[in-house]
Amino acid sequence: MRTTIAFFALFLLMRCAPNVSPNSYSVGSVGEVNRTVAGTIISARSVKIDGTSGLGSASGTVVGATAGSALGGGVRSNISGAVGGALIGGVAGALAENAMTKQVGMEYVIQTENGNLMTIVQGDTPSYIIGTKVLVLYGSPSRIILDPRV
Repeated sequence: MRTTIAFFALFLLMRCAPNVSPNSYSVGSVGEVNRTVAGTIISARSVKIDGTSGLGSASGTVVGATAGSALGGGVRSNISGAVGGALIGGVAGALAENAMTKQVGMEYVIQTENGNLMTIVQGDTPSYIIGTKVLVLYGSPSRIILDPRV
């Protein structure tokens, strides 16, 4: 039972990293009509993307409490072990989630054809250089792609 809980917690942790690729869509986005604006990249820089959901801490707490409750021979020992295991597991889970969700992305500043500026952060591939003509696709998440008209 404890092994099953540990594997389930590890599976949940692995799912914590958000998908920041401009090449993937969620099922809910399929069939939606979104606005598209043409522009030119005027700034591009690499950025770090951090994201935590609290799932690592929660999973670690459950696993730690389960493992800690097995310590000792009496009820008080089991309770103390569970509390201590939950604290240690929660901290370890939060640290693991933080390490697993760090990603590298690109921040782009785009000047639209009407002169407005907008900034968007997305995954680091594909990457675009300053002067590249792009299309900004509004949505959730918004993204940029090469302008095929150029």
